[in-house]
Amino acid sequence: MNTPQKDGKSSQKQALVPGELTEGVREALSVTLRGCEELIPQDDWVKKLARSEATGVPLRIKLGLDPTAPDIHIGHTVVLNKMRQLQDLGHQVIFLIGDFTSLIGDPSGRNNTRPPLTPEQIKANAETYYRQASLVLDPAKTEIRYNSEWSLPLGSMGMIQLAAKYTVARMMERNDFHDRFKAGTPISVHEFLYPLMQGYDSVALKSDLELGGTDQKFNLLMGRHLQQEYGQEPQCILTMPLLEGLDGIEKMSKSKNNYIGITEEANTMFAKVLSISDTLMWRWYTLLSFRSLAEIEALKQEIDGGRNPKDAKVMLAKEITTRFHSAAAAEAAEQDFINRSKGGVPDEIPEVTLPGAPMGIGALLKAAGLAASSSEGNRLIDGGGVRIDGVVLSDKGLRLDAGSYVVQVGKRKFARVSLV
Repeated sequence: MNTPQKDGKSSQKQALVPGELTEGVREALSVTLRGCEELIPQDDWVKKLARSEATGVPLRIKLGLDPTAPDIHIGHTVVLNKMRQLQDLGHQVIFLIGDFTSLIGDPSGRNNTRPPLTPEQIKANAETYYRQASLVLDPAKTEIRYNSEWSLPLGSMGMIQLAAKYTVARMMERNDFHDRFKAGTPISVHEFLYPLMQGYDSVALKSDLELGGTDQKFNLLMGRHLQQEYGQEPQCILTMPLLEGLDGIEKMSKSKNNYIGITEEANTMFAKVLSISDTLMWRWYTLLSFRSLAEIEALKQEIDGGRNPKDAKVMLAKEITTRFHSAAAAEAAEQDFINRSKGGVPDEIPEVTLPGAPMGIGALLKAAGLAASSSEGNRLIDGGGVRIDGVVLSDKGLRLDAGSYVVQVGKRKFARVSLV
């Protein structure tokens, strides 16, 4: 019996594509491989595709997400995009919310024990997850499941039987466990249960393919191992790369402040996409756009031929903004960006009325919500980041009399302030 580690190594060597494939299978394989890191084993996936085409029975494609935060950013949508592409081919996608596994806490990539979430936190986060995922997936064709459905009934006896299907030695081959053990960093016994329970999800759902980020490879391979243990045909696994954030270096992360939240307002989303580098733009096209690879390649050739790269970036920004808002919102966001780039004021900005004239500029910036504190406001002024009625401000001691002012901080923060 192959273990997850051995299975991963051997399958890459044997990823052979049969010589005689129908056009439909070739197209499905091309869609599957677009932007992916690994498809394990590729030859098994081709067989599954061919069988599905011959029988008309859709394949079951699973993606599990633990509701560890109340919302998601576009980096999370890389795997959701792949799900949508496979969904559009007619396969059954399963959006699995890990309400049970969240109680354990995913140790993947961790150098210490992840604090488990409370049931209340999990419930609150899960309520928003599918609504946000539905901005990418077709909700009418998506099967929504919660892994507490089969994990809770498993009980203590079932948990012991499940744990008997994998060894501690194999579990310790996992990089993060190995590194923590070697460094003398504590590993709680319950953390061993996480990959087992994620693998058991594949057994319960009889999945044909499971998707995940590259950091999930061990857990995904566990699903193959356990399906074999339970007498099922093992799933294939598809890992997708982690999306670089706005800086083009680190993976997209809220903690690194290089992210675009899918619930951010349209103007901000559009402007953030335009802020990425020309090089990063093409990777985002591959992983985030629904345009075909042929369309993207044609666009690349136009840019290489002299067309302004900004044109392609605007197209990407409009596509992403349309997906999470609307076409009209994307058009308005483009116009707003043009206005700002020319030093203009957006059509709609917050209006704030403040008592206390005359008021110091630092206090005004804080009171209007344009700076976290008066001292931060002063730092913004020192950096040339504050404008009053379009004029860059340099005097930190300025006191404004009663009246109405358009105050701008940076490129995207505006307020129409009425001092009384």
